[in-house]
Amino acid sequence: MDEVGTLHVSWAQGFACNSLAFVDVDTVCYTSGCCVVFLNTESKSRRFLPSPGRGVGALAAEARSGFLAFSEQQLRPSIYVYRYPELALQSQLVGTAHLEYTAVALSSAGPYVASCSSFPDPTITLWNRETGVLLCSHPLAGQNVTTLVFNPMNWHQICAMSSSSVVLWTVERSNHLHMMKASVIDLPAIDGSLIEMGIGSSHQSNGELTYLGPQIPTSAVAGLKGEWAEKFVPKGKLKPRVKPSSVCWSAASQLYVGCREGHLLLVNLNTALTSILFSPHTHAVPAGLTCNNDPPIQAGCFNSLALHKDGLFTAGTDGMLRRWYIKGNHVDLMKTWKLEEIVTIISCSPECEILLLVSNTGCIYQHKTSLSEMMVKVLEVLNGEVVAAVPMVTDNANCVSVSSDGELQVWSMDAGICRGSISVHDQVTTMVSCPVAEYVAVGTRSGHVLFVDLTKKQQPRLVHRVKLFHVQVENLLFDQGGNILIVSSLDPHIFLLDVRPSKDFAVIGYTDAEGAILTLTTQYIRETQNVELMVVYDEARDDGREAGLKEGRLIMLLTLPVDSLTGLSGCADPRGLLNSEILQGCKYEVPQPVSSCAINGNQLYCYCQLRRAIQRFQLPEKSDRLSDQTLVALVPDLELQGHPLGPVTLLLSPHQKWLASVGHDGLLQVRDLTNLDRFMQMQCHSCWLGGGQSLAFSSDVQTVLTTGHRGRSLVCTRLRLSDVEKDSRDTQYEQSLKILAKPSENNILRKMAEWDPETHSPSGSALSHTEEAIESRPCTSVADKDNSLPCSILFTSTWLDNRLSVVMKQESLQFSEDRKDIRRGIKELRNTIQEMMDENETLPEIERMELQEFNLNVDEQRRLQQEGDEEVVKIQNEIELENLAKCYLKDVLRKECWDSLKVKGRSIKAFHTHCEIKNYPMTERTQEELEKLHRVEEIRKSELINTNLQILEHQNRVLVEKSEKDDEEGSEAEGTALKGSISSLYSSNEFLYSQFSVYLREQKINQITLLQDVIYKVKTAFNQEFDAVYKQKQQEINWVREKNKRISKIMDELGIRENLWETTMSDDERPERSLTVEDSEIKVELYLTSEQRERKEEEKKAEKQQLTSKGDKSREHALGYMMGGVLQLRKEGILKMEVPQPEFISKPELQWTEEEKRMFKDYDKKVKELNEEKEKFRKILESEMKKHHESIKETTVAFDETLNKLFEKKIKSDIAISQEDLKIANLAHSILTEEEILNRENDLNYKLQQTKTLKKNIKADLGNHTEEVEAFRETYDNAVAEDKLLDKGFRKEFFDVPGHLVDQLYKLYKRRPRVQRMRTQTDSTIPLKDHLPSNQAPNEGPTLMMKAMEELDSPENMPEGLDLAIWERFCLVRRAKLEKEQQVKIKALTLAEMQAFLQRMTAEDENLSLEIEKLTQDISSLCDDKIRFQQDLMVQILLKQGQVEVESGDFINDYSNSLLLHRSVVEDLNTKIRTLGKQKISIMAEIKDFRKGIIQQEWEHRKMGMLMEDLYNKARDIQTLHVSQNLLEHLREKDHDHKISKQDSLSEKIISLQEKNHAKRVQSCQKLIKQLEMQASMKAKEVEDLDHRLSVLKMAVSERRAICEGTDTEAMQVAEAEARHQKILERKRLIQLARTQGEEVEALRAELNRWRMRSFPCFHQLK
Repeated sequence: MDEVGTLHVSWAQGFACNSLAFVDVDTVCYTSGCCVVFLNTESKSRRFLPSPGRGVGALAAEARSGFLAFSEQQLRPSIYVYRYPELALQSQLVGTAHLEYTAVALSSAGPYVASCSSFPDPTITLWNRETGVLLCSHPLAGQNVTTLVFNPMNWHQICAMSSSSVVLWTVERSNHLHMMKASVIDLPAIDGSLIEMGIGSSHQSNGELTYLGPQIPTSAVAGLKGEWAEKFVPKGKLKPRVKPSSVCWSAASQLYVGCREGHLLLVNLNTALTSILFSPHTHAVPAGLTCNNDPPIQAGCFNSLALHKDGLFTAGTDGMLRRWYIKGNHVDLMKTWKLEEIVTIISCSPECEILLLVSNTGCIYQHKTSLSEMMVKVLEVLNGEVVAAVPMVTDNANCVSVSSDGELQVWSMDAGICRGSISVHDQVTTMVSCPVAEYVAVGTRSGHVLFVDLTKKQQPRLVHRVKLFHVQVENLLFDQGGNILIVSSLDPHIFLLDVRPSKDFAVIGYTDAEGAILTLTTQYIRETQNVELMVVYDEARDDGREAGLKEGRLIMLLTLPVDSLTGLSGCADPRGLLNSEILQGCKYEVPQPVSSCAINGNQLYCYCQLRRAIQRFQLPEKSDRLSDQTLVALVPDLELQGHPLGPVTLLLSPHQKWLASVGHDGLLQVRDLTNLDRFMQMQCHSCWLGGGQSLAFSSDVQTVLTTGHRGRSLVCTRLRLSDVEKDSRDTQYEQSLKILAKPSENNILRKMAEWDPETHSPSGSALSHTEEAIESRPCTSVADKDNSLPCSILFTSTWLDNRLSVVMKQESLQFSEDRKDIRRGIKELRNTIQEMMDENETLPEIERMELQEFNLNVDEQRRLQQEGDEEVVKIQNEIELENLAKCYLKDVLRKECWDSLKVKGRSIKAFHTHCEIKNYPMTERTQEELEKLHRVEEIRKSELINTNLQILEHQNRVLVEKSEKDDEEGSEAEGTALKGSISSLYSSNEFLYSQFSVYLREQKINQITLLQDVIYKVKTAFNQEFDAVYKQKQQEINWVREKNKRISKIMDELGIRENLWETTMSDDERPERSLTVEDSEIKVELYLTSEQRERKEEEKKAEKQQLTSKGDKSREHALGYMMGGVLQLRKEGILKMEVPQPEFISKPELQWTEEEKRMFKDYDKKVKELNEEKEKFRKILESEMKKHHESIKETTVAFDETLNKLFEKKIKSDIAISQEDLKIANLAHSILTEEEILNRENDLNYKLQQTKTLKKNIKADLGNHTEEVEAFRETYDNAVAEDKLLDKGFRKEFFDVPGHLVDQLYKLYKRRPRVQRMRTQTDSTIPLKDHLPSNQAPNEGPTLMMKAMEELDSPENMPEGLDLAIWERFCLVRRAKLEKEQQVKIKALTLAEMQAFLQRMTAEDENLSLEIEKLTQDISSLCDDKIRFQQDLMVQILLKQGQVEVESGDFINDYSNSLLLHRSVVEDLNTKIRTLGKQKISIMAEIKDFRKGIIQQEWEHRKMGMLMEDLYNKARDIQTLHVSQNLLEHLREKDHDHKISKQDSLSEKIISLQEKNHAKRVQSCQKLIKQLEMQASMKAKEVEDLDHRLSVLKMAVSERRAICEGTDTEAMQVAEAEARHQKILERKRLIQLARTQGEEVEALRAELNRWRMRSFPCFHQLK
């Protein structure tokens, strides 16, 4: 391979529109094919970096550091990290991905690369891009991440976005240990609400159970556990969530998330809250900021986000660019720009000056908000999917490409710059370049061949077009000599066109192959000037086969003489078919199907997809070639393993020395024909996008153009050959190219007018003939080939159609007379047939012929008849199949719904009422059900044998009543009540459990089986009674029918015409009628086959013969006519008897004789006697008829009463069945609840086990990390100690230096340079500028410090008088000190990081401990609830009327606050209430008597009060009349001073004595007050006890009152007595209080009088 040369990419065109990123300030990178393209937005220059692997997958770049990373597209892919602009490989990251990497991200704050792999093991991985070491990874739980972005403020945070979720990954680092933790962002629903999960984190129990048992999460009901239980959302709360489409980090480390539904979200990572900034459902854009033409903000408007210094830019599918101003949760739309295309990517430059927008067509637009409001197109790329690209043969400096939508572009070969373009307005399939003139031929899907003039590269022109096919053009090929253009499609036609513009690209003719043409290749033989055309076709292929599978085993070699084809005009017949004498052909067959071929001399090169190899065949010499009809089998003489993924396209180089191939694997291989093992190879296109589609050599054989399948990629590859190969190139081909070039043809091409569809449209007549030709041609089916083409294109006439129309015109002119004669005869025949048809219409229907019988075309008539017969047979088969399906459905329904029923469902209706009773349809119990029932009964037998008899006796003693009769009734009623059903009155099962003893799950299941048996027995018992009544009704109906027969006879004899009351069984009473079809139910005529008709006619003949064989029976007829068929006259015939009149009755009475008169008297007597007999017999018949009517009515009424009784039993049976069903439902619900509790317990145990396992692992990691931290701490302490030792040993190190110099050196020793880190941003308005961390790695700090030390180490800073050697030694010591300090700083940072990591692990361990404790408590609480639920049985009880004392609700009674009590408890309570009532009445009588004494005491108290008031008045009068002693003594005494002194001394003595007495009195009063307070406290306690007792008694009395109010009228009397009693007690208490207060008042008043008497003398004392 080295001897041949190498391949390298010269340039590439196309843009995959999946990624675009800035790699520096002005340069962006994107993917094109298997290359990474670097585009300078200012100079528009490009650089190309081929992928070292197979294709380019995910791409990421970081502008601040100048790094880019991309993954390759192959199995076990790697990630390559390059440094820009050197384009040097930094590292190759080899991970664990199996198929591909879906996303790659680079960190701007550190040397980190993150990646996400896809199926089958989705994983997120963190790398160190400098060392290429995998730091950590974490599985993605099935998520296919499409976008991965580092937080520019914190490399520890990574945002991963998939199609349905956004996940924040946090990286925790401790020295060399890295860990990743995920935090899923909770996205809101489309309507803006938050979705609640269906399970809580813990089980809360309040000690009480609800009616349905403990509250269990919905996930436990569903039987889920683990992560499925945590993620489970009930169906009622399930809402569609928004789907993220783009993410963007803010300067505050918040996330902006754009959603496909038109929502803009803000995620606060600190609070884990998601805010909706904009929603199309709830927000509205201000009217002033939008134009009338601007579309509303809707779904897809936030598919791209970019944070700019002017705000947040958004764009999407509506073609609008919007700028938003966001402050907090408030958002404002600032400005909008309307774009021409849909924007898929928005990228902002590092300086936030430039916005790059990528459209869905692959174009890149530049928007500078500070300079201009316009969008500038930066990159002109290929539009659409590139179908073909070819170099211009006559001009090596240019090449041409064409896309599938018809966009043709001219590119320069040296730089890949677009020089011109044109749209052909059609869908293109292939293209080739002409070797003799500057134009290209383009094949379209509509079957046209277009010729585009390229003489002016900037302005290509469409100069000619010709339609050759009704389907798309598949192959388009110029021969190497530039003489013929060969065109083919999937049909067998091969068209040859003249390549010269001077000939107007005339169609020479066409030839046919024997199958669908797959591929073409040519070889030009200069010596003979012949073109050998190699055609690969497939006979078994039809036009409906998929076009992509182009493989065939048959090869046809045609020799085309150029001179004969281009020089002679008679080489083709009038229809355009080439003469067979001119064409010489051979047929070959290869062993396996081939998809592509190339011919070189007698060697044929083919690619076999089955063997995935390039095969070489040797063709026979011309002298050895056989005729056209002989098929020659070829055997490959050489087979080379080619491309691993096909199919492959082969192409020979123009100088016939190279064989190039490109396949779906994307590999381009160039082989040397002299030695096919020598080849050059390069990955040009991605196999993930379909690989390569086409390839073409340049005329100088130095460049190869390749196009991709599904990718918009065009790659120009240069061949770097060795010197030997360069010298050995053939120069004859270059000389031949110069000879082939014809400048005259280019001149003619320039003069050709541009194609105008209107001037070149076909005429109407030609079009009509063409349509006739198309209809007559059975070759193609255009609609099947391409349904997307318009009708105008599908039915446009082709060149061949036009030739056929011309031939048809010539033939019509040549045979015009014959055609007239034939038309005349046809017209006469038409008139004759029309007359016959008119005559046929007048004939009767039986003689009338069908219209199709007038068809003179016998073949057509037979065909129509055959089609009619086939249609009849088809319809008959369909009807038979439909009938068969209906019969099968009938059999299935009858088997499942009728035959399987042991008791068929039927009803009984009453005779005179609307009462209708239905039985219970029942199926036969299966053997499994019977065995299950038998097993349960056997279990119950063993359980009943082992039951403790003492417990049963104790339970029976509790139920004993005082009266034996009451005991029997009570026990029966209680047994029915406790059983909870009345089914025991009809049928029971002795093995049923008691409702109070069904605790275990097995017992509940057995109880359900027994209850089902009870239901079965109840239904069976009722059905037996139902059958008896049903038989009775049948008998009654038969009896009524007999009675009606007799009544009808009587009515006939009496001549009464009345309708009798008759009854029959209805369809509901006899449902088996529905299974049979009566003849009367068929409304259509019965269809009889021929055999059935013959059988029916034979039966009619036999019946006629039987009637004729009976003979004459005139005697029987006469007897029947005269006497009714009897010889004796019956009594019933009296009413019909008449006395014959005498013959003379017709004569007048005057003419009668005596004999005749006597005879008349006898006649009259007989008539009277006969009439009397008739009347007597009539009355007998009427009475008999009346009796029969009455008996029928009595019988039917009695039956109706029996049916009413049966109806009552049916109601009770339904009640019993419903009660048993309710029991079964409650038991089933209890079993399901236990299963739900078990599921919840398993879930909690699973979580507990998972948490314990996680805690165990974390604890082990915590121990190991603690040891690492301690070990690193020792290392840090040692480093610090060493640093201090260096500081202390400085003077020892320079002991030989004078002291003053040592001091100066020590100051320099402590001096450190200031290192300023470079900032890449300078504008403070940039949103991330002030927040972005330094881009320098931690290891770059010491390097910068050492560089800064070089300035301090210069001799200029040396102190004066210091030796240079000492200075150099000082510099070394200072550098050692500086390095040690840097090491200490780095270790200090590392130690702090390790301690923080250790602290987080410790907190996580504590949280897990709390979680384990919480789960343990939840499990314990759930177990308590489980035990409580198992013991808290749901019992069904029947209560009689009067035993329910709960107020009834509107529909259902509320028993939540009710109690179930035994009847004896209520009766004992009533007895106590009666006893207490009697006691209360006696107490009330005593209170009444005591009240009389109180009234007397009140009267005496009032009397004494009046007396006391009288005495007070008298004393007051006496006191007002006394004379003061002082006044008397003053009057008597002469020495007033002595008197005053004596009075003073006496007053002092009295005052002292009074004070003493007062103190004694105060003490005695205080003692009395204390005693009274103690008594009062004791009384208060007694009062509280009495109040408590009184409240208890009041509650008891109120309860008894409530009980007695419903049963006895004494409750009102008791209430009134109680009220009166309370009033008496209150009055007594008040009287006692008044008496006590009166006594106290009397005592105080007496004391007052006594003191008053001491102080004031009275008159009686003066006397």
